[in-house]
Amino acid sequence: MGIAYLLLIAVVLSIDAFAVSVSSGMVLCFTTVRQNLRIAGSFGLFQGLMPFLGYTIARTFSSRIESLDHWVAFGLLSFIGIKMLWETRGSEEIPSGDPSRWDSVLLMAIATSIDALAVGASLAILPQSGILALPYGFVICCVIIAIITFLLCLCGIIIGCRFGNLFGKKAQVLGGFILIGIGIKILLEHTVFA
Repeated sequence: MGIAYLLLIAVVLSIDAFAVSVSSGMVLCFTTVRQNLRIAGSFGLFQGLMPFLGYTIARTFSSRIESLDHWVAFGLLSFIGIKMLWETRGSEEIPSGDPSRWDSVLLMAIATSIDALAVGASLAILPQSGILALPYGFVICCVIIAIITFLLCLCGIIIGCRFGNLFGKKAQVLGGFILIGIGIKILLEHTVFA
């Protein structure tokens, strides 16, 4: 996996957390640095931990699914992309209350990082090339995903305070199509262009 694909996956994975951060920024428009770091840090931490967990689980069972790995990667990424598209139906809700409270932040961080679990599993079954070929390459991938999510969530809080809910749904639609496209590319590389 090349750095460009990893960065693209990191950005796409962080879109849910970014949208929630925008909404949180709308509610907590004049937040403290501590509140911003709590929200963005929690999102980044969970977005980094979930792929690690998914990778570990998938690697444990990789020998059993090796002949189907490209179909599994395609299925997981397409499922996440379609799920992201499906979630854009209806109106976007802005959280009420204080979204920077620990209980709220942890629930939002877990909810927005579930997709990263499946992406971690798909990383485990991709060919070990590029970053994944490095010693502990999957850990590097998880750290990059966490950092990208953290930075985008900080930006999301600021954008939410300044510009409202302008980008949330559009970004999620774009992210859904990107994940489906990556899944199709992996499938084609292993079937048609193999």
